[in-house]
Amino acid sequence: MRIRGGDLRGRRLQSVKGKVIRPTSDLLRQAIFNVLGPGVRNARVLDLCAGTGAIGLEALSRGAAEATFVENDRRAVEALRSNLMRLDLTARAQVVASDVLLALRHLGARGDRFDYIFLDPPYAGSLAVHCIETLADGAILGENGALMAQALHTTPLPERAGVLRQTWWRRYGESCLAVYMREKACR
Repeated sequence: MRIRGGDLRGRRLQSVKGKVIRPTSDLLRQAIFNVLGPGVRNARVLDLCAGTGAIGLEALSRGAAEATFVENDRRAVEALRSNLMRLDLTARAQVVASDVLLALRHLGARGDRFDYIFLDPPYAGSLAVHCIETLADGAILGENGALMAQALHTTPLPERAGVLRQTWWRRYGESCLAVYMREKACR
């Protein structure tokens, strides 16, 4: 797997062997950054269920000011930290080795706010919906920010959750990408 754009374009990322971590496909990563366009420059991003960090690292490569990565798999966290060091990005990144729902509560309690939140949870189960519901109060999403949620295309993602409204949805093979924004930002 490689970074697809920005200053670090073409740089190879370390990954985790096995089926525990499902990397975001190149097509889906490209779609995410096509939607964001230049808006990622100078942004604060949050990469939830980050795995080895491909989406957050891509954002940093494309000019994001800083990224926070949340991942609970020990091997993925090791690979993520290795990727950050090899790409010389540790000064612009924070790794939170924790369950994603606990981490969201902790980040909210600290008053952290992000311009873009990337969510790519395991497809089995309903973690995507639980995370969207946890983010629904808008506490950690910036005023004009966006939540980009990936899920299995058959996962019933909510149209609305608290202050968040789904503004865009596309299917990519077996995956889907949904974009959520604050209700008043949608007008």
